[in-house]
Amino acid sequence: MSLTQVHELNSALASPGVQSPVDAGWHRGGKLWSNLNEVCDLLRIPSGLVGTDADCLFQHVQFKAGQRIYTLGQPFEMLYIVNSGFLKTVLIDESGNEQVLSFPMKGDLFGIDGIHHRQYASEAVALSSCDVILMPFKKFTALGRTHAELETAIYSVMSRELLREQIMVSMLGSLSAEARVARFLVSLSERFAEMGYSGKQFNLRMTRHEIGSYLGLTLETVSRAFSAFNEIGLISVEQRAIGIKDLQALKTLRRLPPSRSRAKQEAANAMKRSAIGLPSASSSRGPVAVA
Repeated sequence: MSLTQVHELNSALASPGVQSPVDAGWHRGGKLWSNLNEVCDLLRIPSGLVGTDADCLFQHVQFKAGQRIYTLGQPFEMLYIVNSGFLKTVLIDESGNEQVLSFPMKGDLFGIDGIHHRQYASEAVALSSCDVILMPFKKFTALGRTHAELETAIYSVMSRELLREQIMVSMLGSLSAEARVARFLVSLSERFAEMGYSGKQFNLRMTRHEIGSYLGLTLETVSRAFSAFNEIGLISVEQRAIGIKDLQALKTLRRLPPSRSRAKQEAANAMKRSAIGLPSASSSRGPVAVA
């Protein structure tokens, strides 16, 4: 594709008063386009659904940490695929507070919340330097008319993203704070493994505050859970570097066992109760342990 055609595409993408993804990002050197088969591989769509189509290309755009890929209320034109890097999608209330909805990573499709009202219902922000592939929705629908199996496969990818959100909503309503943090780490471990990276050692690209917003917890609660997991040997923590030591325990954890200091205090209280003939506190509550 010629430089003139690239400029024409950039102009077509831009809406009045809205910064286009191409203008907002910065190009990397080298390859700036992926063909349809490469996009399917990235989305983990089975190969063989479409033939090699050299004319069907999708543009790459890079964003720096902190840049917005799209904003709340911006006219919907694109679906986006993460080729590399980490992002967050957020809702912003009238006071400017953010509610984190998801953390798109390599191979994830995002921007689908703009389909219904033809404008984005959230904002997408880069957490690190990101390489994002643009999929114009008009091009997607045109491909669907000629490649029915591909259209079905991409709808399956959309469903996969919605299912992940449903699992999160279910988790928020049924698990303790510590269990939410544990399941979050399990999810990250599994997703890093899917991307071909280590699921045992990885760096968090999001802050404790952003994790708390995603899980419906305070920053302090997330930090305490990390410290407790480190103390009992489930993980190792060094700032944003996480080492998973017992993945199975994180998967089944319901709530934390008492810390050493808490255990000593409870033992002392039990002795006092016994001395004055009161029943033990443990007799009035269930066990607090890892399932």
